[in-house]
Amino acid sequence: MTEALSSPVDDAAVQRVGSVQSVERAFEILELIAAADGELTLSAIAASSDLPLPTIHRLLRTLVGLGYVSQSPSRSYLLAPRLIRLGETAHKQLGAVARPELVRLVEALGESANLAVLDSDTIVYVAQAPSRHSVRMFTEVGRRAHAHDTGVGKAILASLPEERVREIIDRRGMPAATDRSIGTMRELLDELAVIRERGYAIDDGEQEVGVRCFATVVPGAPVPTAISVSGPDRRVDEAFGVRAVPLLMATAARLGEEFRG
Repeated sequence: MTEALSSPVDDAAVQRVGSVQSVERAFEILELIAAADGELTLSAIAASSDLPLPTIHRLLRTLVGLGYVSQSPSRSYLLAPRLIRLGETAHKQLGAVARPELVRLVEALGESANLAVLDSDTIVYVAQAPSRHSVRMFTEVGRRAHAHDTGVGKAILASLPEERVREIIDRRGMPAATDRSIGTMRELLDELAVIRERGYAIDDGEQEVGVRCFATVVPGAPVPTAISVSGPDRRVDEAFGVRAVPLLMATAARLGEEFRG
């Protein structure tokens, strides 16, 4: 009887597969904790994952040791501050790539252009090119907003499965920023169906009275991402939309290609 001998190449291949699997499993745990507002018990992690409990224990110990997860006095697991640096750096990189395209949108349309991402169930603005008008829409980079009443937020939600949309709204709610804000899940799902069909979202005074915004999702971005142009509704009207939407969608397509590398 002969023994099968494994070659160094085979061993290396096995190690690579194991390493990738470990990374995938670690990120699965981080995503589960993030989806629960950044804090989750061990039993909840085990219930939400197909991973064996010893594997979860081992991965959590590693993540705690590296400073990406911490443990509360109640023994639940939390996302640790070290992750903030990674997130901020990633957002800055996305913004740096997008800014030249945003500037071109402003030059073509005259109104402010934004890039935003979905982060922990909220929208974060990561880049902006401001309008040259004295009266303009300005959104501070780093600002967070709800997804259901912003153009970029609705564009992103329309790109997600309905189950995830419901989970986001269940966790974050639907507070009304203005009397035009969408207030029920049924209204939101109907609006998202329209957005999917036409390819872009409109915020018509839902986030701020007197401001209108056209937005579309960036296909192939590493995280759910959208771009928008916005300004006073007396300038950002239907005729503006006819000019803006093709440019907006072409810009989103180029950015998607750039993000994919």
